[in-house]
Amino acid sequence: MSANINIHVHHVTRVEGHGNILVNVKNGNVEKCEWQVPEAPRFFEAMVRGRHYSEVARITSRICGICSVGHTLASVKATESALGIQVTPQTRKLRTLLKHAENYDSHVLHVLFLVAPDLLGVPSVFPLVPTHGELVKRALRLKRFGHEFGSVLAGRTTHPTKVVPGGFAELPTTQALKTLKKRFVEEIMPDVTEILGTVASLAGKFPKFDRPTEYMALHSSEEYGLYDGDIQTVMPDGTKETYKVSDYRRCTNEYMTPRSTAKYTKNKAPSYAAGALARFNNNFDQLHPEAKKIAALLGMKPLIGNPYLNSAAQVVEVVHSVHESLRLLDELIATGVKEESLVKPTKFGDGAGATEVPRGILFHWYKYDKDYMCLAGDCIIPTNQNHANIQLDFDKLVPDLLKAGKSEKEMELALEMLVRAYDPCISCSTHYLDVKFVK
Repeated sequence: MSANINIHVHHVTRVEGHGNILVNVKNGNVEKCEWQVPEAPRFFEAMVRGRHYSEVARITSRICGICSVGHTLASVKATESALGIQVTPQTRKLRTLLKHAENYDSHVLHVLFLVAPDLLGVPSVFPLVPTHGELVKRALRLKRFGHEFGSVLAGRTTHPTKVVPGGFAELPTTQALKTLKKRFVEEIMPDVTEILGTVASLAGKFPKFDRPTEYMALHSSEEYGLYDGDIQTVMPDGTKETYKVSDYRRCTNEYMTPRSTAKYTKNKAPSYAAGALARFNNNFDQLHPEAKKIAALLGMKPLIGNPYLNSAAQVVEVVHSVHESLRLLDELIATGVKEESLVKPTKFGDGAGATEVPRGILFHWYKYDKDYMCLAGDCIIPTNQNHANIQLDFDKLVPDLLKAGKSEKEMELALEMLVRAYDPCISCSTHYLDVKFVK
């Protein structure tokens, strides 16, 4: 191994948005090790000001084309909290099902198209077409179904049209849900079963690395926290702490750093992690039994401190979402989908909403006046909650790699794989830039 190493990855590939990796080692000493976010700020919080409550979620869903279901759900929940809207049990059940659709869809894309090439030693999914053709076909079928699954419930998966404050603008029919269940059983379960065997065979390919941190996720007594719950954190020693969603600023504590146009966050520890692994570490006991079987097959049990295994936790969540979706479909089909009017506002003020998107816990907050016009908004995106954690992972990983005698190329790949493991939506996280002019 050379005592002098220079790594400059300008825009990490197979992630959403632009992030750079910069590492300089001179005479065996680390002089610079940075995870840089150069994205321009997006100003969505400013866009919602002066908008009627019925418009806000349509705007904020545009923060992310991948997590637009989650942004819509967090947005309508924040609006409903601010305006005193209590949705019906049917609405809650349909929204939970939609949340499973998004997590399934995004996780399939990330694990099978963006992470698998690293585990199989190729630069992208395209070289796998001639060597693993059937695997690629199954992955494409699973991904297509995920998109169609969400569209049945929300009108479309990208920037949904049917989820609105107070309920649904249009409800799926009972027959549509029956057809969806039939496709799950006949088309999806066989492909999921086959692909899980392949994933399990690659479990040993995940890099060995351990940096325990604080993990933050939604937690609910009623479900594996995805759609709803309180905020929960778990420390490496197993200590847990709970916060109300309305107190989200107490545990996110945003701050700025010169290396990033996105804010960083921290709570009890110098950083915390959000995402599938954070949910796994917080909510393992509430996983579906079939998902626990896959976790055991992958050698996973909480608490896990290896961030590379966030992708493996996503595989566990795919299995959980498949089985929980079938359960919810059975319940909705048994009762039949009933037409319901939208629940109207009963007050005005401010309120917060949270949901889990594939990349972690997402917060929205709005304030409304008596005419239900938005006065202010605040969005804290999972990826910006992970930036500080990625940096601290880098700070430990680079010396570990140097000590192990890794080459510059091996170090570069390990750092890129670490970023990809977090499945970041980098541009979604850049919502604010504090500019100070000094004369």
